[in-house]
Amino acid sequence: MDQISEKELAALNELLSEEELLIKKFKMLSEHTEDAEVKAKFTEISNKHQEHFQSLYAQLK
Repeated sequence: MDQISEKELAALNELLSEEELLIKKFKMLSEHTEDAEVKAKFTEISNKHQEHFQSLYAQLK
């Protein structure tokens, strides 16, 4: 893999932080709703952001 510049590393770090926040936010929303459809959608969104996080994190390896 090519060397990542400081600017790219900072951008990846920012994106990872944002994805982590979205994961936590949608998990929390899922846990606090009683509507099964809404809970499923929030869980789906949280899982999608988890996939984004993993994809971004893989760029650091």
